[in-house]
Amino acid sequence: MTVYHFVAASERFLTQEEPLEEVLKERRRHYAEENKDIDFWLVRQPVFLDSPSLSDIKGQLPQPAAAVVSTDAKFITFLKLRLEFVLQGTFEAPTDVIPDPLASAS
Repeated sequence: MTVYHFVAASERFLTQEEPLEEVLKERRRHYAEENKDIDFWLVRQPVFLDSPSLSDIKGQLPQPAAAVVSTDAKFITFLKLRLEFVLQGTFEAPTDVIPDPLASAS
């Protein structure tokens, strides 16, 4: 299993109201310069939020939701501080309850 960290908000907030695309593009560029594998993904309507352990977070999110998921906890903390109006969480996957979160990543 892998530990994933995430920030989540309404899909509209993440994809239209905030400059998230610019932040992710800059991060991709930096990773390319460092020859580092991508460890973050934008996931629209994340199914991992349907797990019982994350139901509190899902209940607070306007739908449809989206999330930035990463294996890098520091990057997710940076996004939480940068975007401000997002919810932050962690989960392990894949499990019997939580499928691979990257199955619907873009």
